[in-house]
Amino acid sequence: MSIVTVQLGQCGNQIGFEVFDALLSDSHSSQGLCSMRENEAYQASCKERFFSEEENGVPIARAVLVDMEPKVINQMLSKAAQSGQWKYGQHACFCQKQGSGNNWAYGYSVHGPRHEESIMNIIRKEVEKCDSFSGFFIIMSMAGGTGSGLGAFVTQNLEDQYSNSLKMNQIIWPYGTGEVIVQNYNSILTLSHLYRSSDALLLHENDAIHKICAKLMNIKQISFSDINQVLAHQLGSVFQPTYSAESSFHYRRNPLGDLMEHLVPHPEFKMLSVRNIPHMSENSLAYTTFTWAGLLKHLRQMLISNAKMEEEGFKDPALYTSWLKPVNAFNVWKTQRAFSKYEKSAVLVSNSQFLVKPLDMIVGKAWNMFASKAYIHQYTKFGIEEEDFLDSFTSLEQVVASYCNL
Repeated sequence: MSIVTVQLGQCGNQIGFEVFDALLSDSHSSQGLCSMRENEAYQASCKERFFSEEENGVPIARAVLVDMEPKVINQMLSKAAQSGQWKYGQHACFCQKQGSGNNWAYGYSVHGPRHEESIMNIIRKEVEKCDSFSGFFIIMSMAGGTGSGLGAFVTQNLEDQYSNSLKMNQIIWPYGTGEVIVQNYNSILTLSHLYRSSDALLLHENDAIHKICAKLMNIKQISFSDINQVLAHQLGSVFQPTYSAESSFHYRRNPLGDLMEHLVPHPEFKMLSVRNIPHMSENSLAYTTFTWAGLLKHLRQMLISNAKMEEEGFKDPALYTSWLKPVNAFNVWKTQRAFSKYEKSAVLVSNSQFLVKPLDMIVGKAWNMFASKAYIHQYTKFGIEEEDFLDSFTSLEQVVASYCNL
């Protein structure tokens, strides 16, 4: 089943490009231990999900690119075309009003409504190209300004117009040290709105990805490109065609549906985190995808020994909330097909208390600013009132409480 990716803002478009590039490169890489027939099925499954009909032999990404200015979109279109392996089709660019700045409220209350019809028409055309449509994968920043506000607005419209289709938002958690002075405001507004309109939030922390680049990859001067490539590998691993032990090598047709079914057992719990552990080996060409699908009380380190994944450690009932049986909480999907250059690796997708502490910190910092009325005027002048902030605080405090009570 096909997935339409919506790339929003500079962050979403740059990461989206890396994801499609990783997926297409992987489909052309070594087949690992799988048979030629299985490899062909793997390639066909990958292309069906993320690429539409070929133009002059070049697959076209099932994607819609949206930004406030043309620079980043044009760069991504050019890089994809220059690869010679794939290209973009639909895109939209709308010039930002002079003087609006990088403002969440402007993106949500002004820019989104002003261009709603154009954006939704482009998305509709992309959906209509799908023979079997699964849902939307929306890539965006959480703490950015106009792009994050626009992303929240577009996701809300997708829920209104495609209520029966799945929607997963991949959002980037900001650096703890701060990128934008109002990033905590932007974060609570984005999260609270997405919690109402999205089916799941797949969260990546910039600080965690930065550590991977520094400590595991030994990169001295870490760039956003380095971070985006790590993110793309993690996301590619999540959506890589895999099968369950019971499926007899039939690849999952609906990865979004599988993730939702196993990872989001209740709409009150939507925050998913990803951990990817690649290992290189000359003697093994196995790739295993763990979907750690329960509501976990604690994160526990995954053990790897002798090229086998120690699954039993995840079946301990003490790991999970009492109302979810371990047999329903933990799922394994795997394939013998290698992923990209990694001969052996694993990815964990979990719905757990892991993100409670950073969420509570962001809410606390935002509340301290709000209590002193700092920068509120930047939002009220574009239609976001103090009551909207209070609603966001209340919503996220309930999320924190729900996870803490697991």
